[in-house]
Amino acid sequence: MTVTETVPALSHVDLCAAPPTAGRRPDGQDQYTISEVVAFTGLSAHTLRWYERIGLMPHVDRSHTGQRRFTNRDLDWLNFVGKLRLTGMPVAKMVRYAELVRVGVTTFEERQELLEETRRDVRLRIAELQDTLSVLDFKIDFYADARRASERF
Repeated sequence: MTVTETVPALSHVDLCAAPPTAGRRPDGQDQYTISEVVAFTGLSAHTLRWYERIGLMPHVDRSHTGQRRFTNRDLDWLNFVGKLRLTGMPVAKMVRYAELVRVGVTTFEERQELLEETRRDVRLRIAELQDTLSVLDFKIDFYADARRASERF
């Protein structure tokens, strides 16, 4: 039995589904223009075109007039890419991940390793930020105590 037989719901594309978002259309009726995707994601049209050009976006369908038509799956992917951006993952690694997704299930291990590496980086950043927060809290408390002490005199 192959991986696709044991996990039939998985295709060669990652399912990065996000919770339903208000205004999204049902699957099968989900043909969004680039301006609608801009409104959903907060990304600029230029960024969306750039993502497609560098291979970060999977193939985006076109209308008979050549206009891009995005789907719910594209919105889910863009949501996931946004999360990767928040981790600080370099664009080159995001593009590599997208390439691996397009290759299919044979790349699960490499994708997992890439995400685990990113998780380690995020955890280190969180620890650094916690340390920074402790320093800020100390300083804020110091100034609050100093102000209270000066107000007594």
